[in-house]
Amino acid sequence: MAEEKAKKGFKMPSSFTVLFIIIGLMAILTWFVPAGQYETNEEGNLVAGTYEQVEANQQGIYEVMMAPVYGMLGKDTVLEQENGDVIEVHTDGAIEVSFFILMVGGFLGVVTETGALDIGIASVVKKYHGREKMLIPILMVLFALGGTTYGMGEETMAFYPLLIPVMMSVGFDTITAVAIILVGSQIGCLASTVNPFATGVASDAANIGIAEGIGWRLVFFVVMVALSIFYVYNYASKIEKDPTASLVYSKREEDLAFFKVKETDADLNKKQKRALRLFALTFVIMVISLIPWTNFKVSIFESINNGIQNIPVLGMIFGHSLPLGEWYFPEITMLFLMMAIFVGLISDMGEERFLTVFMNGVADLMSVALICAVARGIQVIMNDGLITATILNFGENSLSGLSSGVFIILTYLFYLPLSFLIPSTSGLAGATIGIMAPLGEFANVPKHLVITAFQAASGILNLLAPTSGIVMGALALGRIDIGTWWKFMGKLAGYIVVLSIAILVIATLF
Repeated sequence: MAEEKAKKGFKMPSSFTVLFIIIGLMAILTWFVPAGQYETNEEGNLVAGTYEQVEANQQGIYEVMMAPVYGMLGKDTVLEQENGDVIEVHTDGAIEVSFFILMVGGFLGVVTETGALDIGIASVVKKYHGREKMLIPILMVLFALGGTTYGMGEETMAFYPLLIPVMMSVGFDTITAVAIILVGSQIGCLASTVNPFATGVASDAANIGIAEGIGWRLVFFVVMVALSIFYVYNYASKIEKDPTASLVYSKREEDLAFFKVKETDADLNKKQKRALRLFALTFVIMVISLIPWTNFKVSIFESINNGIQNIPVLGMIFGHSLPLGEWYFPEITMLFLMMAIFVGLISDMGEERFLTVFMNGVADLMSVALICAVARGIQVIMNDGLITATILNFGENSLSGLSSGVFIILTYLFYLPLSFLIPSTSGLAGATIGIMAPLGEFANVPKHLVITAFQAASGILNLLAPTSGIVMGALALGRIDIGTWWKFMGKLAGYIVVLSIAILVIATLF
């Protein structure tokens, strides 16, 4: 009887269902929230004080069903008003991120076929036997550094299939593995110090240098990373003492089978060693290629690239390659495709076998790629429904004329729901900082502190929000439902919010 009741109890809907529900709710809001727009400057940033209501563009069932399509492909919308004015709306698609995820899947499928990953994971488990938890602070610091320097986000999708089997092999669970990567990288983004896609875009919109306010962002980084490591380490310690304490313990056997976690005493052969070296090199190149070195006055990679292209024959072979540091999703997608081919060649895979395992790997991550597109559909509905500017105007009107302490607290709280609706840090920065930073000056709050408040709020929501492709993609890879993730993150999120507000208020006093 008890079993029947358990089966009939509430079950958290899938990620796709949650996202479609949110898209539907946003479409409903376009029928009740007034439509509006801001004027923009030459850089495309919104100009404070220029909001005006415009003719509504309500979204219906057709738009709801098309939202994931445009979420993948992107959309440019031109709306003609009754007075003859024309409104242009643009939403970036998730196609670059989604295709990158698919190529990572194919790459992992090829490397896994060589057997190098299974044996390599077993060797890591053996090496850290008895001190497995030491991997947690080491890896979380590395991912946090990626987040704080270059906004490591969607790129982390490549690491989950690798780390989850490792963590499960040493006795932890999928939540531990996902937390190391997701919490580590997004805490780094929350405390972005020189992240060009958050701090850089926001500083540009506020017309200040990226180094302004870096001291308080470093305080955020140290405090939040230390707190997060302690939290994840403590959770892992509980599982180590009592495996049933895992929030996903009921699925452990299923997860062990799915992630093909198995023990082996075999040693790597020569081909597998070469495959593993290429595997490691791929991730090293990816990380190096995404750091904007020119922002740090480092020009060595640009010089190397120019030097290679100036060599007669070699320059023709390399073609019009970009230097490391200027790569983005198209280039790192090419990297994983190319490395998959190299691994197949050095492992003597035939064409038929290579294509089979590559496509099987692509299929394994197909749902993750589609989740990113559906999540982006929320912004499509909001932008096309012309309610994004109205929400921003509400903040502009609510925060003007306040004291510095109250202003910074309300700014942080305002950015929490806004980050839910616009999970892209660069998109949110470009859309809002041009308005919010000048308002801060009227309350004696420096522009850089407004940026820090924006980053802190955006960072915590990008650890929780179902509208974030990073969160939903990570949970899909870890086979964790959003409800279980919220249960794990509840206390940590509370600590982060309280500490963030405390640091921001203290900063207004100096």
